[in-house]
Amino acid sequence: MTELKVTLIRSAAHRLPNQRKVVKALGLGRINSTATLPDNAATRGALMKIAHLISVEEINK
Repeated sequence: MTELKVTLIRSAAHRLPNQRKVVKALGLGRINSTATLPDNAATRGALMKIAHLISVEEINK
């Protein structure tokens, strides 16, 4: 099973409201905060909306 390690590298302040909601929904708060998320279509779609704010690493389990 594959998981994704998502790190917020740019601030969500002064972004579109829907982008701020996606950041919050993924469990990211401040810059350099990290969340481990399942690798599925819903997660990938959310990550595409904020791709310019995050870095993503794949974790194989």
